[in-house]
Amino acid sequence: MHILILGGTGPSGIELIQQALEVNHTVVVYARSPQKLPAHISSSPSVTVVAGDLTDREKLSAAMQGVQAVLSVLGPGPSHPSNTPLAQAYQLIIESMKQQNVKRLIAVGTPSMKDEHDHFSLIMLAMITVVATFVRNAYKDVVAIGQTIRAADPEKLVWTIARVPILNDNEDRSVVAGYVGDGKVGTKLARPALAAFVLRELEENQWTLKAPAISSPYYAKGGYGSWLFL
Repeated sequence: MHILILGGTGPSGIELIQQALEVNHTVVVYARSPQKLPAHISSSPSVTVVAGDLTDREKLSAAMQGVQAVLSVLGPGPSHPSNTPLAQAYQLIIESMKQQNVKRLIAVGTPSMKDEHDHFSLIMLAMITVVATFVRNAYKDVVAIGQTIRAADPEKLVWTIARVPILNDNEDRSVVAGYVGDGKVGTKLARPALAAFVLRELEENQWTLKAPAISSPYYAKGGYGSWLFL
């Protein structure tokens, strides 16, 4: 499949590109700073690198020509502006997808994007409260991203939001999918497991128009890493 990856220069994005290449996808990487890509990715004949900003409608639309799906691991950084720039970027992404007749979007979010299927979880409530209190701008943008994607016409955009907890670099690709507080989904997720879930969902379409919470299984090893900063 020919796919566009956004957020590809971060650790989760690099992992996603590598796994996509493992299963013979061809990849367009749209990035503001493509020099951050490892040489083995940027030099791959299966990878096309397009330098551009998320506010550049013309470049973004051109990068989507001929792709069959958009996979996004975009996420806010620690010093995030207050004007919800990523939610605005997603609006432009969705408009560009419509222009190029690309219907499939798999995006990464967090449990701050609440879902009607979630249950009460004290630990997740505490984690969200900490983020909302101390990284307020990032929290607001993440919530706005979820609202932007959900507001799209489901006849024109088939979306999935993979809501992730705290990310780490454990190599285990095992993943559990469900909803917050269901007794299955935990508080840690390995980046390789995130990439594996996204690519499996691209093939299987089990969570279309849904926002599952995903995590590594409870038995999985791995320390705590970052949550918002993908």
